[in-house]
Amino acid sequence: MWGSIPERRDHALSRRQKLNRCATQAPLIHILIKFRIYMNSLWCLAQCPVLSMFSALFNAIIPDHRAEAFSPPRLAPSGSVDHLVEGLLGGLSRWDAEHFLFIAEHGYLYEHNFAFFPGFPLALLVGAELLRPLRALLNLRSCLLISVALFNSLFSVLAAVALHDLGCLVLRCPHQAFYGALLFCLSPANVFLAAGYSEALFALLTFSAMGQLERGRSWTSGLLFALATGVRSNGLVSVGFLVYSQCQGFLSSLMVLNPLRPLLKLMGSVFLSLFMLGLPFALFQYYAYTQFCLSSSARPIPKPLLQLAADKGYRIVEGNEPPWCSWELPLIYSYIQDIYWNVGFLRYYELKQVPNFLLAVPVAILVAWATWTYVTTHPWLCLTLGMQRSKNSKTLEKPDPGFLGPRVFVYLVHAVALLLFGGLCMHVQVLTRFLGSSTPVVYWFPAYLLQNHEPLLRSLETVPWKPLAGDSLPGQKVPRNSIMGLLYNWKTCSLVTRCILGYFLSYWLLGLLLHCNFLPWT
Repeated sequence: MWGSIPERRDHALSRRQKLNRCATQAPLIHILIKFRIYMNSLWCLAQCPVLSMFSALFNAIIPDHRAEAFSPPRLAPSGSVDHLVEGLLGGLSRWDAEHFLFIAEHGYLYEHNFAFFPGFPLALLVGAELLRPLRALLNLRSCLLISVALFNSLFSVLAAVALHDLGCLVLRCPHQAFYGALLFCLSPANVFLAAGYSEALFALLTFSAMGQLERGRSWTSGLLFALATGVRSNGLVSVGFLVYSQCQGFLSSLMVLNPLRPLLKLMGSVFLSLFMLGLPFALFQYYAYTQFCLSSSARPIPKPLLQLAADKGYRIVEGNEPPWCSWELPLIYSYIQDIYWNVGFLRYYELKQVPNFLLAVPVAILVAWATWTYVTTHPWLCLTLGMQRSKNSKTLEKPDPGFLGPRVFVYLVHAVALLLFGGLCMHVQVLTRFLGSSTPVVYWFPAYLLQNHEPLLRSLETVPWKPLAGDSLPGQKVPRNSIMGLLYNWKTCSLVTRCILGYFLSYWLLGLLLHCNFLPWT
């Protein structure tokens, strides 16, 4: 026996008060934090011209690396304004961004272009149409580059707001949700959220879909997840959220209804979820099949692009029928990943790829640490797949707020699945942007660590608008932006805080420095 009944009662009360610190915030604190997230969205938006400025600076002073990257010829004539746009925003068009810009400008001409889904190029075309009044001064590529800068800035800010909203729903801790959204604004994958990549749009659609599902709006969530699948192929994995939610509803209905009807409803819901999220992928594969395997009319292709195909060995839509057309399931996406990018199980595990593995180590450690912390805290919850928090259901306590809450389970499983697939089957250096645009766990867990290991933030929770008093150290400055407050007081921060912020900021800066000059940061 470990104490008398009053002692046990006091111990349980103390534990409950500690666990519910987030949930018992005064209503005024919730209102202030809601206001602050929108104010800090402006701070996130203000980073965009700063990021573009750094990108232009690094692009100007550092010579481009001669990488074996896709680099099609420029067909449209360029004026002085086009050269200015290229000088300011050209750093956003490196590596895979060139594919998206090429697709938006010329369509899917080359076979390997089909590795990139059409959602983001379509968004860029919409932006170019909005800039049509400027076409007297700018060619189409310049309009697309401006669309990249403007749209991805907007998508990133809206994704931060969607992540904060999702965090409030799942974590039930406004401070952790707020810190997670701020960390997203300093994401290690930030250069890919700003450059001509689809990550920003994908993050916006994915986080918004998750938030709608948490509100019980399954159809809206499914539609947003489907749109995300039209932007990036890993959106297909998100079907797990819909299936998990439907299984939870099925198990709860077994208590009161005949099991046959809920079972039929579950099977129908799962089928509709798979159909809805698989439809964009299937339509895109079918479009590729019609272009390469069924098309009988030659498509007009400019001579410089035909010459590029001949020089580089690119297969074009009017060429010979590719081998994947004769497959039982003719998927061009699988063929491209295999032949052009050498993607497959353990194919990247070579000695020469050690530097790329080192680039992926921090985010892999972050997800592994988050998983270990959660599983060791809630082993029974994990064994029951998040359906039951305790062996004795009659003694359930109020759910823990924050990252250790039961609602986080499915998001952690999603993050681990992406980590395992990316680490075993993909080019591992893309793990940072792969996870940074797909799962909120890489922002929620650092937010949890900051809240629990940083005394400065704990003080800010009780006095959110004023400088620290009494227990604050001399010379400390505490601005309204909590992350900036930690940076201003770097020397007094805990080791955990410095590791987290050091990782986020170093990758933020290195990404800008290397990516815009075709150096290996993809």
